[in-house]
Amino acid sequence: MDRYCLAQINIARARDSMDSETMAGFVERLDEINGLADAAPGFIWRLQTADGDATSIQAFDDPKLIVNMSVWADRDSLRNYVYKSLHVELIRDREAWFEKIAIAHQALWWLPQDHIPTVEEGKARLQHLEDYGPTAHAFTFAKYFEPE
Repeated sequence: MDRYCLAQINIARARDSMDSETMAGFVERLDEINGLADAAPGFIWRLQTADGDATSIQAFDDPKLIVNMSVWADRDSLRNYVYKSLHVELIRDREAWFEKIAIAHQALWWLPQDHIPTVEEGKARLQHLEDYGPTAHAFTFAKYFEPE
């Protein structure tokens, strides 16, 4: 398993623009939460601009659809960051900032240890998950696959 890392992509549709009052509580926590990820055990990489976050990356036609991607040493490292750190507060409060979306919004997949995924690669994994459900190619925390 040391030859592989776990990549994740997640998307969310903001209720308003990132500079709006609606999104202020989320935006105010970005540096804190991203710093927490950067320092988390098992963290390898995250998608970001020179500003240190990915909220301005326009990966989709919908300007309110934001993308987040990261790479982790293993499932436990990612799960601990997402669900057992202060990050869980953002999940708890997400309805204040983000609309529900009916398509696959998070995908996980294994990649070679030294590979950094592209946004297009992540989008393709999300689409695969949407089209075929969880498989070894793209899966979720709930329906997980070990590296092949």
